[in-house]
Amino acid sequence: MSDPDLSDLPILLRADRETSNTPTAVVYCEANFGDIDGKTANGLVRHSEKYSILSVIDSEKAGLDAGEVLDGVANAIPICRSLTESLDQVGSIPDYFIYGMAPATGMLSPTERDLMLEAMRLGMHVVNGLHEFLSDDPEFVAASIANSVSIIDIRKPRAKKDLRMFSGRIHQVDCPRIAVLGTDCAIGKRTTATILTSALNERGIRAVMVGTGQTGLIQGAKYGVALDAVPSQFCSGELEAVIVEAFEEESPDVIVVEGQGALSHPAFSTSSFILRGSCPHGVVLQHAPARPHRCDFEQMAMPLPATEAHLIETFADTQVIGLTINHENMTDTEVDAAIDRYGRELGIPVTDALTRPPERLVEMVLRAFPDLETTMVAGAL
Repeated sequence: MSDPDLSDLPILLRADRETSNTPTAVVYCEANFGDIDGKTANGLVRHSEKYSILSVIDSEKAGLDAGEVLDGVANAIPICRSLTESLDQVGSIPDYFIYGMAPATGMLSPTERDLMLEAMRLGMHVVNGLHEFLSDDPEFVAASIANSVSIIDIRKPRAKKDLRMFSGRIHQVDCPRIAVLGTDCAIGKRTTATILTSALNERGIRAVMVGTGQTGLIQGAKYGVALDAVPSQFCSGELEAVIVEAFEEESPDVIVVEGQGALSHPAFSTSSFILRGSCPHGVVLQHAPARPHRCDFEQMAMPLPATEAHLIETFADTQVIGLTINHENMTDTEVDAAIDRYGRELGIPVTDALTRPPERLVEMVLRAFPDLETTMVAGAL
């Protein structure tokens, strides 16, 4: 996107400069930072409640500032050529080495294995969001023991005996449940859900976000489950159980559920489980108008927002309450035009969560759930 005005970019999406008590981390994202497959690193640079991100490793963008690459706003997180260069800049050994990519294979390359083992030898704990569980790998287990470091496999599900089936308890959650879905994968659903949750809380509406993917969990989501690693029979039940837990422990006014994939996309089934497990009262739909085709599927054209919205509302007892724009490869003028066009075509509020005021997301929710106005006023008293 060329020359956008990002002066009002929500502070939560700038890299958090945490206190000295927050664990430090470097994020590996070779040749993918700022791109679709680098979405875990992208998300951590924008927002991390759990780790203080010291640097990103990507030799192709070495020397640049991570914030400027993502959003045009410097955040003092350097992009380094290698782990050695990253450690030289820090001057000490960070607490964690985070694998920051989401490749379609879900597996480590031989070079990546060696690098992660080297990080462990240096005394760094490893955070892994892949489908390949390093805690089941004898070489990594041995390195963990030898170097007294831990392996955190974010996607590793609970033991099968502990997995939960759908029970219907979701209907006891009497606050609005809003799912953020999309027309494709890696399109900004998690980012929009994060901004929406923060914006609601800032307005005095108690909101809790439930993560459904590895990046949100690495960022520090208190409630969530990596759905794409759960056996399909238990996906709806596991999500339902997490939402019920969030409701009972937090007593929120709104629960925001992060989406995955797209309901219309044949390669991803998690969107259907999110709709079934959360039974959302409303859906915010994320769309990239300038994306020519689905990620990794050049033969698949992107669906129209109206088509996706109709499919969602046909599949589930819910309504699409708003559309959010992913502005990749768009100018600010083009974003304005898209907001105006889709608003007229769909008859619902439209905004860009990253480059437009977060208040527009709040207004989107209040239009669909006007009773929250009373909650907001009461919270301000």
